[in-house]
Order: sequence, then structure tokens, then C-alpha cells
Amino acid sequence: MLISFTQIGIILAFLGAAGILVNQWNLLISIIAIELMFYGLNLYLIMLSVILDDILGELFAFFILTLAAAESALALALLTAYFRNYQDILVSR
Repeated sequence: MLISFTQIGIILAFLGAAGILVNQWNLLISIIAIELMFYGLNLYLIMLSVILDDILGELFAFFILTLAAAESALALALLTAYFRNYQDILVSR
């Protein structure tokens, strides 16, 4: 059962990477894809920590959550500034 959760974490991380590669013009979708990568990595680290009976994976997951929160706040502030200047969140060619 735990092996399937690690596979779900890896799939979420790859879906986030694919979301960034596929979507190049909408900033909001790119931010969501980055968050999806962070949460997939967190799920993988926590499940690996449970399998190996080690607290280090959970500690890394906590720091990644802190990094994801800071990245989200900064990205939304930049997105707001971009929208104020250009009245659109699509990146033009």
C-alpha cells in the first residue's frame, strides 16, 4: 500500500513538470504546476520516511512546505504587479 503512495507522489511531481513544459503563456497555471511539483515531492518524501522508519524525510518535507509557502506568496505578489502593468496574466511572445 505504501508503494502506491510513493508512486502517486512521483506521478504528481512529473505532472507538475509536464504542466510547466506544456503551458508556457499563462503565469497562474505555471505557479499551480510548480506547487503541484512541491506537493508531489512532499508526498514522496513522507512515504519514503514511513517506509524507511526515518524522521529525516518528514523534516525535509516540512522545509519544502515552508519553501512552497514563500514561493507562493512571492509568485502571487509578482503576478499582481504584472497584472497591474499589463492588464493580463498571459505572457506575450
